[in-house]
Amino acid sequence: MKNELFIKYLSQEDQLQAGCFDMPNAVSVVENVLRAYENGRVLYPDKTVQIFDQAVQSRINILPATLLDEGVCGAKWISVFPNNPKLLGLQNQSAVILLSSLETGYPIALLEGMLCSSIRTAAVSAVAAKYLARPDSVQIGFLGAGEMARMHFVALKAVLPSLRICRVSSRTEATERDFIDHIAPFYPDVQFIPCKGDYEQAATGSDVLVTAISGQEPVLRGAWCKKGAFYTHVGGWEDDDETVYRADKIVCDSWYHLRHRGSPTLTRLYQAGKLRNEDIYGDLSKIAAGLLPGRESEEEFIYFNAVGLSYVDVALGYDFFRRSEHLAAVLPLQRTGIFDHPLEPAGPGVFRLK
Repeated sequence: MKNELFIKYLSQEDQLQAGCFDMPNAVSVVENVLRAYENGRVLYPDKTVQIFDQAVQSRINILPATLLDEGVCGAKWISVFPNNPKLLGLQNQSAVILLSSLETGYPIALLEGMLCSSIRTAAVSAVAAKYLARPDSVQIGFLGAGEMARMHFVALKAVLPSLRICRVSSRTEATERDFIDHIAPFYPDVQFIPCKGDYEQAATGSDVLVTAISGQEPVLRGAWCKKGAFYTHVGGWEDDDETVYRADKIVCDSWYHLRHRGSPTLTRLYQAGKLRNEDIYGDLSKIAAGLLPGRESEEEFIYFNAVGLSYVDVALGYDFFRRSEHLAAVLPLQRTGIFDHPLEPAGPGVFRLK
């Protein structure tokens, strides 16, 4: 019996070299897999969450899913340690994605996963904005200015090309400047305005609002949100209760999963009995599949919150694998069956290769 197994490994740099940082393509992949989910072509079990520090939400998540039409099962293993930048000078997240064939069950690829995870988070917000933001939106305001905020600008500009003003606020002016230095050279049609830590200045008058912070405190106030705005809530506890109550529509990627997970404002209100299931307008997948209308008036203030769906990660991971497979390192897993190897005893019940 043939038992020789290999797996293809792709670094983040391999994926970037292959052109996987392609936000219009990512938005299309996300939109298509949301529709596939509504059509019953996705297996989506619950993710596993291990929280090691409740105060700062240090955690490792395991997110599996199966794409029936593509014949692939996968999982993302992602760590989120918010204190890493401050205490260790490291990124607060790291991830890998494992893909297996449904034909044999064998693993076929292991990918560095943060590129996929970051693009997925922003692309989901972009799909939401496509249906829920005003298409003539001009001003976008960021509360938080790290890598995820930057990725969101790229994604939201891809679906809202009318954006011309970007206000950026963060805890430090240096982070705001980093945001602008990294992004502004690619978008000469946009005026970037640092707000020097003034969250209200970033939010007031914005057609699109993004909170992307690593802390666990509300930085967005409902009083700052204008009618007709679209707000995408990216992380944990980032906005006050009034922001929720002002919303004409509340949309999630999956309300069923969000309401029992983590620390977002919606979850806190639901668990406190201050938000009901019927207060949620619907899931983004139903809107993308045409089962629910999106924005219905220019005056609606629409609130979007995504918990993160493993099947979207797997869909993007598989797309990235196909794009960059030619650059992969091929690593052996095993040459033959365990007892078909030439073994020699190395002690009672102990064996090694000759």
